[in-house]
Amino acid sequence: MPKNQNAAAINRPRLKQKFSRLLGQWGVFFRGFLEHPRMVGSIIPSSRFTVEKMLAPVDWEQCQLFVEYGPGVGTFCQPVLDRLPRDGTLIVIDTNPLFIDYLRRTFADSRFVPVLGSAEEVEAIVKANGFEHADYVLSGLPFSTLPDGLGPKIAANTHSILRPGGGFLVYQFSARARDFMARHFRHIDSGFEWLNILPCKLFWGWKRAGD
Repeated sequence: MPKNQNAAAINRPRLKQKFSRLLGQWGVFFRGFLEHPRMVGSIIPSSRFTVEKMLAPVDWEQCQLFVEYGPGVGTFCQPVLDRLPRDGTLIVIDTNPLFIDYLRRTFADSRFVPVLGSAEEVEAIVKANGFEHADYVLSGLPFSTLPDGLGPKIAANTHSILRPGGGFLVYQFSARARDFMARHFRHIDSGFEWLNILPCKLFWGWKRAGD
């Protein structure tokens, strides 16, 4: 067999495996959206541009615990793990067992802790894993469609569990989340990412000393 044909034959299974993994991820995400549409922010995972912009303000040298609400199929998980210190921890919290099971099978990193639960329980979850506070909390939860009363509870409990100097990072299609954040975070930076389906609003709420 000619050399170029042999190389193509070797690469073909790899391409099939890569396509299969991609289809599997999207399939899990789509199924999760169909089962719990009010708890999943989008039918399509966030773009790499959203990921980069959302994580850009994080001071990774001062990050021992990073928490994510609603990780879905883990779009942010690997980028966070790539930046996190070796002794850091990433806790992801989701109410959908489909997503948690997928994440457990996908990420073998010892710093990765998937939790089946609600974001409003963040204080108990953080303390159950041996921490007194979180350094950063990331959320893609759709605050505008969450059950009544849940959004305010999540915002309040997130502020409570963050250390002074920590941040609440939120990406949304609507500005509703900012209303909940503003009740607790006096300083909120805002941004926007066009290169996402759909374009989304970005918010960074900072907990200052004395807040």
